[in-house]
Amino acid sequence: MLEEGNTCMISCAKSLEGLSAFGSLEELILDNNLLGNDLVLPGLPRLHTLTLNKNQITDLESLLDHLAEVTPALEYLSLLGNVACPNELITLEKDEEDYKRYRCFVLHKLPNLKFLDARKVTRKEREEALVRGSFMKVVKPKVSCLLSRLHKEFMSCLTGYSLSAEDVLCLDFRRDLLLGFIHGYIVGQTSRTGNKFDFPVI
Repeated sequence: MLEEGNTCMISCAKSLEGLSAFGSLEELILDNNLLGNDLVLPGLPRLHTLTLNKNQITDLESLLDHLAEVTPALEYLSLLGNVACPNELITLEKDEEDYKRYRCFVLHKLPNLKFLDARKVTRKEREEALVRGSFMKVVKPKVSCLLSRLHKEFMSCLTGYSLSAEDVLCLDFRRDLLLGFIHGYIVGQTSRTGNKFDFPVI
């Protein structure tokens, strides 16, 4: 831990026990740690800058709800390098539209932010967050559950049949082709509200 004035930098941390002794902190740098969804900050009423770059945070909504509660003065937040931040520079599965939806949702949850991920919050973004921010939540994929269920049903249909090795290979190929099609169809579909839905409707 490195503390200078009202700024604190912590590295190689898995927990933040002891931060409660620094209630007057204004800047907190927690980049490149092992912090995940169990991140818990003490009440930091004067904190205006928080960077959580390159950690292991995946649950964006829970994090934002927690920050809204314990850091009421927060104006600068950076979450680059976390799965919760869909930056196209980090993963090819995300694009600029994903990032815009992310910014809109963050500003909906934390309306006092002036900077997000080193980019200044614009008036247009702030207005859009007021109107559409609550609809911008991105739901993480849970397609694996559907694929597993389909696989079990597929295999149960074959119970009692005697198949040759060639037949099994052919059926395996068709099964993989079907499941791959379903996965591609469900993941990443965009709704009219801008959400990305990737859960199965059965």
